[in-house]
Amino acid sequence: MPFSDGGEGALDVLQQHVAGTLNYCSTRDPLGRPIEAPYFRFKDQPTAWVELSQTAGLQNLTPEEYNPYETNTYGTGLMILHALEKGCTSIILGIGGSATHDMGSGIFSALGGRIFDQEGNTIPPNGRNLELIKRLNNNELYIKNKSWDLTIACDVSNPLLGVNGAAHTYAKQKGARPEMIERLEAGSAHFARVIEQHFGRTITALAGGGAAGGVAAGLYGFFGAQLQNGFDLLASHTHLQTQIDAADLVITGEGRYDQQSDFGKLPQRIITLTQKKQIPTFLFCGSIEAKNTPRPSHLLGIEKIKPDTMPLDEAMKNAASLLEKKVSDTLTHYKNNPS
Repeated sequence: MPFSDGGEGALDVLQQHVAGTLNYCSTRDPLGRPIEAPYFRFKDQPTAWVELSQTAGLQNLTPEEYNPYETNTYGTGLMILHALEKGCTSIILGIGGSATHDMGSGIFSALGGRIFDQEGNTIPPNGRNLELIKRLNNNELYIKNKSWDLTIACDVSNPLLGVNGAAHTYAKQKGARPEMIERLEAGSAHFARVIEQHFGRTITALAGGGAAGGVAAGLYGFFGAQLQNGFDLLASHTHLQTQIDAADLVITGEGRYDQQSDFGKLPQRIITLTQKKQIPTFLFCGSIEAKNTPRPSHLLGIEKIKPDTMPLDEAMKNAASLLEKKVSDTLTHYKNNPS
């Protein structure tokens, strides 16, 4: 059963385990180029799950194009608009894998909002322009159905600003150089003040507000969006606990098991669910870099599939066969040596 923490991969999980359909729409990538991208429409409720990475994700760029100064979430906003115009009144936005740091100003613009500089000129939404924004206009914002609501599927607790904030934690992997990170930090602090003045919502202290280049904080400020744990949302929609409770053995895993793995990452959440009924569980991963810490008795092993002598690129090319062999060897060993 493929699973996700609510970001990338969520559409695959929903398509396989929840009644509904993928809807495609014309939209834009992080640099404004035309693309077609899907979102999930639930069958029996006017709800859509929009995956930000489908439009504003790093997956749509080459590494040479990574640049949080220039990228934006406008395409994500177009997808939300499409779902609203098709009759959805509830939007769930999964925000993993973003290539942007525009604090959701692109989404705001796509839904009819306007942003202005000191001279009153409309300016494009992107990371570079955050510090230039002086005024907002939401008179033409999409509010035809005033009851539509926005939920953000978020699996991190980083705030918008500071050493653990959006710029200092995530901007580097999106292509930001050190001096750019400081400009994004300053721009985020400035734009947060503009949002607070216009909408009356303080966004800098919001847990999870730093996710996806400040999208979570910005959308809370613009729309009063609610943040919920992405794993919990998907687990609820797919009845994950029921499926786990029916299992005799659960196998989960991730690319690298490290000190971050114990802080709410997907495999750890699976292990927590299997612990309720003490279902034997194994975790398989590409590499192990965590210190030895106490683990629950039902977690029978944390196993590395990559041979020590094999180069990483070769191991990644042969991941399926390496995983199959490691699982087979591990379960055979456990069967013969259950203690």
